[in-house]
Amino acid sequence: MDLITAFDPWENSLCTCPPKYSLSAYTGCACGCLYCYASSYIRNFRCPREKKDFLSRLAKEVKKIPSDSIVAMANSCDPYPPLEKKLRLTREALKVLNNNDIKVNIITKSSLILEDLDILKDLKKIVISVSVTTLDEKLAAKLEPYASSPQERLKIMEKLSKYAPTVARFDPLIYPLNTSKIKEIIKKIKLTGARQIITSTYKVRPDNYKRMVLVFGEYEKIWNKLYLREGERAKGYIYLAKELRKKLIQEVHQAALKEGLEFSSCREGFESLNTLACDGSSFF
Repeated sequence: MDLITAFDPWENSLCTCPPKYSLSAYTGCACGCLYCYASSYIRNFRCPREKKDFLSRLAKEVKKIPSDSIVAMANSCDPYPPLEKKLRLTREALKVLNNNDIKVNIITKSSLILEDLDILKDLKKIVISVSVTTLDEKLAAKLEPYASSPQERLKIMEKLSKYAPTVARFDPLIYPLNTSKIKEIIKKIKLTGARQIITSTYKVRPDNYKRMVLVFGEYEKIWNKLYLREGERAKGYIYLAKELRKKLIQEVHQAALKEGLEFSSCREGFESLNTLACDGSSFF
């Protein structure tokens, strides 16, 4: 299997991302997010491991894609698992991509990225996306038990935004678990120097739903109603009904614009609300 692959092999009609590639040095992720989608199609997802001969293979594969292409690191697995502290494969990949004139979009929840500040600040074609689901530390500890804390993620954006375009992925919106303080969250994100808010809603898959109701049993009845009974099914996922989904997306849209931030929603079907591309790539 190739390391550098075309993004969105499922050809999701709701996806509005520009053409790009995906790359990860690791298979699996250590964040432990309850809502994760990738755990349903990647074996042993909670046990990250390095890909065999990653750097030698990457050196060959990067020559096969056009220069100035966009490569996202990474769409399914955080590029900074604990293994990265020892192996430094993501760090070395950044050097390879930069030397081959590739645009890099990093997507992470991990403060380990700050150990690569010396490289990141000198990259000419990079956008950094930091995922923020909540600023409530107790909620985050349940929802994303092994990811960096919300405050650490704000610090990531604050430090990196001085050197590179930084965007916040405020997602997933999990009604009503993390949707009561949208304005406050966006105000805090604004203070970090981030330039765009990207958002999406939680989509149900059998395995992530099982985890969610196990930890947040008090919401099972309302999620059963909103998703299993009234939700919209598409491409193996169950979405919130369109009316509620749009209401949540519009609330984030309005709050972002009020703070002077760019906005986009991702795979929601509301492209008309977007002010820039839905992956931060407009900043390249």
